[in-house]
Amino acid sequence: MTALTLDTARKILDAALAKAAQLKTKPMAIVVLDARGAIRASISQDGTSLMRHEVAHGKAYGAVALGMGSRSIFKRANEQPYFVDAVNTMARGALIPVPGGVLIKDAAGDVVGAVGISGDTSDNDETCCVAGIEAAGFKADGG
Repeated sequence: MTALTLDTARKILDAALAKAAQLKTKPMAIVVLDARGAIRASISQDGTSLMRHEVAHGKAYGAVALGMGSRSIFKRANEQPYFVDAVNTMARGALIPVPGGVLIKDAAGDVVGAVGISGDTSDNDETCCVAGIEAAGFKADGG
């Protein structure tokens, strides 16, 4: 498994921010977690609302914790709401089950971390995650 270095996490942040600028999104909060769920890097653009960082973290944390992109968690929440609610209770409310949390996978398909973004629509958040991950040379799995 490839380690997620600080330099790589910063590349992901920079590329995600560039994509957000290209899309002219609302201000974003971005969190990059390693495979253990520890924060490797995070940033909040000027003008983000108070809870954006926590939401971005929850999207990435849910992806790492359940081993699936948050789009899949969202789908599962619609199909099995009691299950996702129970898991979120066990996680002390740390999961945000909506798109915008994307797994970072290496060439072998191993999970090396996740990116969570919050600030615009869930689809735009996810698009910026994917752009950041791919710019750093990894595979993105949004679910």
